[in-house]
Amino acid sequence: MSISHIWQGMNKLGRTSVAVGALTLGSLFAGVSSEAVAGKFTLAHPGNQDHIYSQMSERFLDSLDAAGAEHLKVNYQPGGTLGDWTSIFEQTMQGAIPMSLTWGASEFDGRLDVLYLAYVVDNWAKATDVYGPGGQMLDVYNEILADLGLVAIGTIPTDFGSIAIRKGVNKLPLNYPEDAAGIKIRVPGLPVAVERFNALGFSPVPMPLSEVHTALQLGTVDARTFAPPVEVWQMRDVLESYILTRDYFEHGFWLVNKDWWDGLSQEDQTLINTAANDAISWAWQDAEKLGEEFLQKIKGAGINVVELSPEQLANTKRLVYENEWPFMEEKLGKKIMADLRAISGQ
Repeated sequence: MSISHIWQGMNKLGRTSVAVGALTLGSLFAGVSSEAVAGKFTLAHPGNQDHIYSQMSERFLDSLDAAGAEHLKVNYQPGGTLGDWTSIFEQTMQGAIPMSLTWGASEFDGRLDVLYLAYVVDNWAKATDVYGPGGQMLDVYNEILADLGLVAIGTIPTDFGSIAIRKGVNKLPLNYPEDAAGIKIRVPGLPVAVERFNALGFSPVPMPLSEVHTALQLGTVDARTFAPPVEVWQMRDVLESYILTRDYFEHGFWLVNKDWWDGLSQEDQTLINTAANDAISWAWQDAEKLGEEFLQKIKGAGINVVELSPEQLANTKRLVYENEWPFMEEKLGKKIMADLRAISGQ
């Protein structure tokens, strides 16, 4: 049977049932030798069909197929069928999901907030150099992830996150902190996110991504942060402006559970690594172009896309470096922050 013949039955179940089933499966596998289950594993991610996670996963599966890895049968679970991104991260820690594409969940280790640190880079060339294949940040991440029983095969680019304003607000906050006063802005439930947007003058409202569209629609919040172009496109019906602050570079992890990974044969590790590296390299080559395509779609949908002026960008960076970076130094320590300051050109 070809690798492209993927299990689909679990997709028919509800999210809760599937997640429970995956955890039960993980518990059963824990008592079985790695050789007995090595050829059958779950790959999960929270992205929809437009997301780069989906495109990378499909390329990975095609690469395994082309390599003739017929014994490696992948239970492919896209689109959050096994839970949201935090749940998928946790299940990969536990071994219930052996492989995932997801973001770093800092509730399990506060040091992972370094993923979301603002203005380490502010352009694609620098982002590729720092975070891309062979970039120096992967070793930093794996030092943290090892304590959680995880290994990152690589990092996955999404795009730069910026600020999106809902319809009806009729404000364009570009000068911080003064323009942001009184604007309720959704942030993910990350201390570093709250710190950043407090410093920029907004009123941050922590909220899960799954609730953001409804909150914008109802006016519960006036804007959202951590918004790469693909997510702005998905929420275009409720948005009027997109301010390209590019305050952080959104990237995720291609993760494997360390115990599961160590239990594979060297041959299977090589097959999987080769296919994953092919997908990761492709993603970094094409991610900037995909982001630009979504920006053009956003503009075509009538959303006002605005760049910060050089002076506005410099002021935004100053507020971040004076407030957010000292806050993060308490978690990361002086050495890592000194390295990051050198990278960012401070």
